[in-house]
Amino acid sequence: MTVKDIKKKIMYILGGTVLTEDFFWKNARFIITVFIIIVLYISNRYSCIEKMAKIESLQRELKDAKYESLTISAQLMGVSRESKVENLVQKNGVDLKQPKEPIYKLEKK
Repeated sequence: MTVKDIKKKIMYILGGTVLTEDFFWKNARFIITVFIIIVLYISNRYSCIEKMAKIESLQRELKDAKYESLTISAQLMGVSRESKVENLVQKNGVDLKQPKEPIYKLEKK
């Protein structure tokens, strides 16, 4: 093949003359169908990638919320210990004392 032949073929395709061939007119429906399927495939893939990114960000957010909840519950456990409560009661001058007798329940029979 010479350079001249290559230039003619390129101009044949880019000029649009190739679209006047019988092959393209006979298979126009098929070509359009394939093009539509390709467009749908690309849009579906893009949609899936977006959803996966959203799921990933929500999982990270959930993980952070779990850690925050764990931290808060640990702090609450530390503050509500009996010795801490006693110290706070004494420090603030509240007149409360720990009972010496054990607690018991009255049941109805």
